[in-house]
Amino acid sequence: MAQLENNLSTAHQEVKLARSLKPIHLWALAVGLVISGNYFGWSYGFGAGGPIGLAISTIPVIIFYATFIFCYSELATAIPHAGGPSAYARRALGPFWGYMNGISCLIEFMFAPPAIALAVGGYIHYMVPQIPTLAAAVVAFLFFIFINFLGMKTSATFELIVTIIALIGLAIFWIAAAPHFSWARVAQEPVLPNGYGGIMAAIPFAIWFYLAIEGGAMAAEEMLNPQKDIPKGFLSGMGTLVVMMCLTLFLTAGIADYNLVTAVDFPLPIALAQVYGQGNLVVLAVNFIGLFGLIASLHGIIVGYSRQTYAMARTGYLPKFLSQVNTRYHTPHWALLVPGLIGIGAAVTGLTSVVITISVFGAVALYLISLISFFVLRKKEPDLKRPFKVANGPLVGGISFAAGLFCLYSVIVYNLTAVKWVALIYGLAILWYLVEGRKELRPFEEEFGVLDEL
Repeated sequence: MAQLENNLSTAHQEVKLARSLKPIHLWALAVGLVISGNYFGWSYGFGAGGPIGLAISTIPVIIFYATFIFCYSELATAIPHAGGPSAYARRALGPFWGYMNGISCLIEFMFAPPAIALAVGGYIHYMVPQIPTLAAAVVAFLFFIFINFLGMKTSATFELIVTIIALIGLAIFWIAAAPHFSWARVAQEPVLPNGYGGIMAAIPFAIWFYLAIEGGAMAAEEMLNPQKDIPKGFLSGMGTLVVMMCLTLFLTAGIADYNLVTAVDFPLPIALAQVYGQGNLVVLAVNFIGLFGLIASLHGIIVGYSRQTYAMARTGYLPKFLSQVNTRYHTPHWALLVPGLIGIGAAVTGLTSVVITISVFGAVALYLISLISFFVLRKKEPDLKRPFKVANGPLVGGISFAAGLFCLYSVIVYNLTAVKWVALIYGLAILWYLVEGRKELRPFEEEFGVLDEL
């Protein structure tokens, strides 16, 4: 029986992910993974710190991501592995930290989709009040798991299309809002309603503008030329997102009382409705196209969590059946479904802001462990082939690490309710590693043998 299981496992390992992606696909993944952050979620930061407080909180976040993405691109091109952060940390720091970085990635990528799905349900309910928010959220989640099952080329092409449509929707919002913008609304008194603590409390929602951009690295094994294409896709995506964030944040605050959008999952149509009226065609168009922005991120993050789960199961950290790849579509079907069901369970709670904070915590932990891996690999493997190497790497990485520690402090101190749930999740994850997750790890050389073909 044991031999039969080994043979079945080997058969599943031999079905590889297919290489089909170009830089434009990675740009679409990078922007698409994050674009929902412009359509919802970030406006909870208005409730924490007001428009100016949220804007100030984005400064360290932009500094962090702008520096981190360079370091992360170096890691991704040197180790273009579906495990992404799990693979980087394992090579640099050993099996336990590889596992912890992978778990941090899964926390980020499993808890972001429930929040996005709830927003999809909110947008649909806003358009068609007869459809319950939660029912729409669950159906959308299951539908995009199915789309991902149809293959990476299909998924990436779909992601490119919906990302472009979502960008058009944002452009419509920006153009419609610009003539009615008033700086007096942005800077209304009190400018910092919750003081400097409000700025710190807004950090998780500033991060939401960029959360999950790193997920594009988990498509590395499906890139046609990962060493050259990953930097192109990542860096162009980061530049796009900074411009989008500035326009969305200030124009929303500048056309309506920001208190109207501090606790809703569809802030853009609500803000526009204050200017044009709820039934206006422009408002309806932004609401409808906003669904494409949410869909782009929901779909893209499902790609990310499935590849991370697949890679960790292939390594041996997670149950082996999660590494099975469908022979027809070359997609990891169990790695798509199982985390998706966990995400649906989180969506049922309806606690969007808490789910966002849990996801952000996993992201920040991932970033810091990845940066430590960056430093260690620079020292331990100076001759590792690095097609993309960060100039002044220690300085850039040091700035990123300092900004990351600041973000971690903000997330922990000002979001204690969510941190309790995060502590429970990490506790259960460490228990699994001690009991089962370390028993049958693939040898280091075999795990990274996938890189030889590159």
